[in-house]
Amino acid sequence: MGDDRYDGVLLGIAQSHTGGVDSLLDTFFGFLSRKTDFFTGSGEAEKAVLKAYGKWSDISKEAVEKRKIEQEKAKKVREAREAAAVAKRAEEAKAAAPEPKIREITDEEEEQMAAAAASPTPPPAEVKTVKDGDIPEVPTKDADDDDDGEGKGEKPNVGNGGNGPGYTWTQTLAEVEVRVPLGRQMKSRDLDIVTAATRLKVGVKREAPIIDGELFAKVKVEDGFWTLEEGNTVVLHMSKFNGMEWWKSAIKGHTEINVQKVQPENSKLDDLDGETRQTVEKMMYDQRQKAAGLPTSDEQQKQEMLKKFMAQHPEMDFSNAKFS
Repeated sequence: MGDDRYDGVLLGIAQSHTGGVDSLLDTFFGFLSRKTDFFTGSGEAEKAVLKAYGKWSDISKEAVEKRKIEQEKAKKVREAREAAAVAKRAEEAKAAAPEPKIREITDEEEEQMAAAAASPTPPPAEVKTVKDGDIPEVPTKDADDDDDGEGKGEKPNVGNGGNGPGYTWTQTLAEVEVRVPLGRQMKSRDLDIVTAATRLKVGVKREAPIIDGELFAKVKVEDGFWTLEEGNTVVLHMSKFNGMEWWKSAIKGHTEINVQKVQPENSKLDDLDGETRQTVEKMMYDQRQKAAGLPTSDEQQKQEMLKKFMAQHPEMDFSNAKFS
């Protein structure tokens, strides 16, 4: 690359030209015409300009291609890391699920059960039949009791994130991406970026920070990284410490999104094996049900089992029964 010692001076000159690059070039060639003999040679000036243009055009194309390759690599790393995190969480949830317990009855208990089955059952003094409408529900969290406010907030953008002051952000279950436009061309060394487990600071040195606040939730600092795209946009990638949680905002206190309207990427689920995908989809469904104050899949299963049991035993009175 070229000598960047004069970038500060040239950047100041460029910023003073409201007409853009055309205006800057006009000023520069005017300077060469007035103060040098640049244009006195026979066609040499044009050759010099074309030579410099060709050189820096090739360098610029190589730099753009290099950035594109790096971004593709970073994207693949994020996707692989996300899939691994989702699979790991699913395996942990599967391992933590309680196994059904089967108890072997004793000979004495077997004799008691046989005797009870052989003896006639006296008719009940009063039989109350439970109708379908009277079946007690398994208690669930009422939507009005939801203090988390998960049903409130702005509609998520296409990346399941939102907008903050001076930045935009997107997310997956496992990762968060924050994009900060700088408004002008900068170099990495001019930036002031600090990432911690619970805080984020992004800005330009010797200027007020664009972002300086507490993250919505904890992140894995060792897995995070940032890049400077096109020289004018900072892109930060952070791995969530809890890889099975949707964030309402990137920074606490900033505009929140409605996590009930988040749309998980089916392409990510397609990368998982059948059993793991089923577990992850169940987690997502249960999360939406809880946010809406509705029964989870396990609670629905218990309700169905209860209804079947009560239908099979109409002689039993469940009117005063309490279920938890």
